[in-house]
Amino acid sequence: MARWIESWLPGSPVAPGREPSGYPGQRFGLPETGHYSVAGLGRRIGGVCIDWALAYLLVLLVAGTDALGTPDFSWGVLGVWFVITALMVSVFGMSPGHIALGMRVARTDMAHYVGIPRALLRTALIALVVPPFIRDPDGRGWHDRASTTIVVRVLRG
Repeated sequence: MARWIESWLPGSPVAPGREPSGYPGQRFGLPETGHYSVAGLGRRIGGVCIDWALAYLLVLLVAGTDALGTPDFSWGVLGVWFVITALMVSVFGMSPGHIALGMRVARTDMAHYVGIPRALLRTALIALVVPPFIRDPDGRGWHDRASTTIVVRVLRG
């Protein structure tokens, strides 16, 4: 019998006691290392930090230093981060932080574009903070499972 949480999280459910063997991303046909392998948690956290710093700087440029520390400034940073991340992931499959650290968001069915609905859902769940840290054996958080996406490495060169 499936656990209650699996009923609303699309993706590849894992039966209790039947952990997949192999490496993260194997069940999706991804390589173990190199181009299109699953991106690690540290790289992903770094990407979000870069995106957040960019949003912070953009709001600081518009609002000025007088707005620092106000609730409006904080909400502005969240709003700018949300728009930048959702827009770029839906169109290009990667945010500025992903680009800087060599990652992209891919759909698990390997379709070319993530699309607006998936990107909005994924970004909204990341904003809640907890979903990215509850991960499955493939390194996908709740935000990736709900949007049927996976973050992979993209090697330049």
